[in-house]
Amino acid sequence: MRDWAQIVRERLASLALPDEDAAQVFDELADHLEETYQSLRNEGLSQQAAIGRVLVGVGDWRVLQRKIESSRKKGPSMPNRVTQFWIPAFVTLLLSMVCLALIQIFGPNPWVTTATPRGWRFVAPVAVVYVSWLLTLPFIGALGAYLSHRAGGHPRVVFSSIVFPVLPYLAFFVIALPIALILDDHIAHNLMIPTIFVGLGAWVIFPGAALLAGGWPVQHFTTRHSSDRIATN
Repeated sequence: MRDWAQIVRERLASLALPDEDAAQVFDELADHLEETYQSLRNEGLSQQAAIGRVLVGVGDWRVLQRKIESSRKKGPSMPNRVTQFWIPAFVTLLLSMVCLALIQIFGPNPWVTTATPRGWRFVAPVAVVYVSWLLTLPFIGALGAYLSHRAGGHPRVVFSSIVFPVLPYLAFFVIALPIALILDDHIAHNLMIPTIFVGLGAWVIFPGAALLAGGWPVQHFTTRHSSDRIATN
């Protein structure tokens, strides 16, 4: 009896799909070929004749591969987008905001840098870094990566869900503050420009790196595990 799973993996070895999708395609196609083979055998065809009929029915494997890749790359359906991106993204956002709020209420105190702009009589904060909050973000990023990968998310979707909590801060420092700097003459320009860059580091770069520090290993090892599982099947 032919090993249809092995035949499918050999003929579609260059299938350009993520590991999870490729494994699903291999399993489904192998099951279909096996069912067709058994049906032909039940009709009285010999083993060789049934195998030949099944392979003829497949046609050109390269054409089949292009059709599979085209159908799978049209983009995930709305339910898939919800489970692969939006749910993990909002879970990471919610947990990061809750942790930040609890730390702001109960401590420990953040690390604060200050500056005194020219002509001002008081000291203004330039950067506020919640170090304890940064230490919680790798665990939150790992959870987001796990939820997205388990739902079948592609690596780009997984990483988007991991760093989603820093996107509001990125929009604030890249869009809101520059607009305020342009429109409001009362803002000290010599303070605002450094504040934008320091704020990007404190609220976007450092938190994003912390989230990725937890999420990337989860994505890496789960993808590797999936690849090993495909190879051993």
